[in-house]
Amino acid sequence: MNSSISSVCVTSVWATGRFRLDLTEPKVMGIVNVTPDSFSDGGAHDDSRSALRHAEQLLAEGAHILDIGGESTRPGAPPVALDEELGRVLPVVREAVKLGVPVSVDTYKPEVMQACLDLGADIINDVWALQRPAKDGRSGVDVVAGHPSCGVSLMHMHLEPQRMQVVPMDGDAVPQVAAFLAQRAQVLREVGVAQD
Repeated sequence: MNSSISSVCVTSVWATGRFRLDLTEPKVMGIVNVTPDSFSDGGAHDDSRSALRHAEQLLAEGAHILDIGGESTRPGAPPVALDEELGRVLPVVREAVKLGVPVSVDTYKPEVMQACLDLGADIINDVWALQRPAKDGRSGVDVVAGHPSCGVSLMHMHLEPQRMQVVPMDGDAVPQVAAFLAQRAQVLREVGVAQD
């Protein structure tokens, strides 16, 4: 009897811009929310100075990666204008890249991705898996393809924060999310982003 085994190539090293992270040991990502309405810290670090102090504290406590975000995606959160998000995130990213660890940027806006990667950020962390378009029509996929050495964290978000819990997903979410993430990873491989 023949049997077929499907395998997925999982790398133990994550290429993230300036760094290569050994994933054989767990890594801690410290969250720096530069927002007044963060669900995780209550907006305690909503200005650049406070956010940078928090980043330094996270590193002192053992974080391996800093993840900087300027727009809350908690349930019910309102969208943030592009200029406002850039104003929150860019000053923090500009200084955080000097701290000697990978810097991740939590955004779904291609314009923010581009600006942060240009400043030296190492990872793009997108709740909509690089699907949202910029005003000029580019996507996050286009931005990442232009910075093929950056790390990428693809996530799944059902609908948007205003409706995600009002209109829940139908059926078993696990296979739907797994298929979605596999498809988005394949899109990245097709534009030349390496598996690692």
